[in-house]
Order: sequence, then structure tokens, then C-alpha cells
Amino acid sequence: MLDGIAERLTSVTRSFEDVLDLGCFDGAFVPPPGARITRTDPGAVFATTADGVQADEDRPTFAEGRFDLIVSAGTLDTVSDLPGALALARRALRPDGLFLAAFTGGNTLSTLRASLRHAEGDTPAARVHPQVDVRAAGDLLMRAGFALPVADVETLNVRYGDIWSLFRDLRGMAATNLMPGTPSLTRAVLARAAQSFTDRADSDGRTAERFDIVFLTGWAPAPTQPQPARRGSATASLTDALKRRD
Repeated sequence: MLDGIAERLTSVTRSFEDVLDLGCFDGAFVPPPGARITRTDPGAVFATTADGVQADEDRPTFAEGRFDLIVSAGTLDTVSDLPGALALARRALRPDGLFLAAFTGGNTLSTLRASLRHAEGDTPAARVHPQVDVRAAGDLLMRAGFALPVADVETLNVRYGDIWSLFRDLRGMAATNLMPGTPSLTRAVLARAAQSFTDRADSDGRTAERFDIVFLTGWAPAPTQPQPARRGSATASLTDALKRRD
């Protein structure tokens, strides 16, 4: 995710002075040269380790127009109020400030979901938190007031020897089930899920799991930005243009 954010940031020609690392984890994001950076994380240990501030992404923390760049990697898919978190990020940006985010969404963990549904039969429980579709993510950027919104997705397929290796990865990336009230998995269900996962393996005995990384790019509105043409102001006919192509 950080590599994808860094790649998108290199295509931006403007400079940045004040950066917010929203959900900093271990502070691995490297700010642009010369920029001051503030790091926040909802986890007290992560915030302290990164010399940052403990704060939830969907609760107001910073003054309006405090930053000209906000980045967020791997946290926004688990906040309680994603529209609110995006609106707060928009509020904390100066005019023409840039917002870059990445999180897992779309069809992430599709193999695990299918294995658990098979294992639980007619009474499956929701054991993976809801994933944000890339189209919905773009709509949320617009609702939050971002200009020039872009949402795109990159898919990673990771191959596992068994379901337990996948579980270890999910625990390591803090991606286990966060929803309250979910019933515990019994040993019998876990055994059936593990077998179902193994049954989906390819010829070399490894099962592919899918991770969709949704990337968001948006700008705080500013008068200097390109503006869409006024509706009805076109001077050429699309019908005529298509006829000429025929």
C-alpha cells in the first residue's frame, strides 16, 4: 500500500509542507523532502512507537486547513464511520491539498469467505468485516467534497499451503474479524473450513487468496483547479462526430 501511495505521489509536481500520516502503524511512510509530518494511529503503542498522536480516523482531531497532504495506508476499511473519516480528512486539508489512501476492499478474502460459508452450512455468520467496493469508494470521495476524485484497485493473489498460514497473516496485519457479537467458530467448523480451503488448491498444493487494494486520490477544492464545463455549453455534436467516424 505504501509503495502504491509513493508511486502516485511521485506523479505530483507540487511541493508539500505539512503532512498527516493517518493511521501510521510503525511510521514507515517517508514524507516528501523538507515536509513536516504528524503521525496518528488509533493504537496507543503504534502512536507512541512512531512518535505520534493517538487518535481515531473518524473523530475530529485537527483544525481546519492544517495540512496540505494526508496519506492513509491500511486503516480506513475498519473505521466505524468511513464517510465521516473522509469528510474530516477533507476538512483538515488546505485548498488544493492532496489526499491519498489505500486499504483492502472489493473481493478481498473471497476464498476464505467461500470456505467458511461451506463449513457453516445453512447458518453462516458474517466473519469478515464488510469490504468497500471501488465504485462506492469513488462515490464516498465525492460525498466528502473532494475535487478530481479517483478510485482504482490493484489485486494481489497470495498462495497459501493451508488456511492456518492465512490466519497468521491476517492476525499479523490486524485484519481479523472486528464485528461485535460474532459467534465463535467451533472446532468442527474450523476443520471443515480448513478442508474446503485445501480442496481449492491448485496442482502444487497451494490455495490462492485474493487481496484487492483500493486506492483513493482526491484534492481539496481550489479555484486554480480544472473545472468541468458548464452543462449545455458544448459547441460540437457527439452525434455528428460519431457519424463522421462511420
